[in-house]
Amino acid sequence: MFFDDTNQIPEIAKRCGTSIFVIPDNCELSIKNAIILSPEQKSVISIEQVRDVLHIINNKQFTDQFIVIRPADKMSDAAFNAILKSLEEPTNMIHFVLVTENIGKILPTVLSRASIYFLKTSNCLSDKIVVDDKVKDLAKQLLVAKPNELVAITDQIARKKDGIRGYALLIIGTAIEILYKSYFATSKEVFLKKLPKFLMAYDGISRNGHVKLQLLANLC
Repeated sequence: MFFDDTNQIPEIAKRCGTSIFVIPDNCELSIKNAIILSPEQKSVISIEQVRDVLHIINNKQFTDQFIVIRPADKMSDAAFNAILKSLEEPTNMIHFVLVTENIGKILPTVLSRASIYFLKTSNCLSDKIVVDDKVKDLAKQLLVAKPNELVAITDQIARKKDGIRGYALLIIGTAIEILYKSYFATSKEVFLKKLPKFLMAYDGISRNGHVKLQLLANLC
């Protein structure tokens, strides 16, 4: 979905518990009653920062409270994992606002829990997907593969001797980014219909599921 002006963000965010807004890093943003999470040490948003915020919002809220995470792509993996359940089931009056310039760097497990909005003036949809050509090629193959072709593609992925799980997640994450950008560029729902399978495959592998089995079970 698209929006016209950053001043619309609070009203849009009120309609959902968790939302992601894709806007340029240099774009000013002003939200009342907001708790801001931004990088501190080592240029990342740490798990300690997230825990501090979760402790605050555990208290009952009587007005709309916005948790603004910017840039959301600077959250550490531990921070993302610590906040996942809250993103999925936010309490009343709590609204998580994730702001990023590069949606491709947001974990698919987070994307699946959020409503996503693109600023119309942003050129993020046309940004080049920055991954190795082999990774991009395998991602594209997964997107168009017929069930009887998946075994050969998963065999290619499984040949990676070291870091197969991270390699598979990178490929699936690239496929997910292609689907999002293709949908918002064309408005063709065929791209959205493929998303749940790839999100489930990513989630299963990230939870230590068997790489080949997760790919075959979810993408067939």
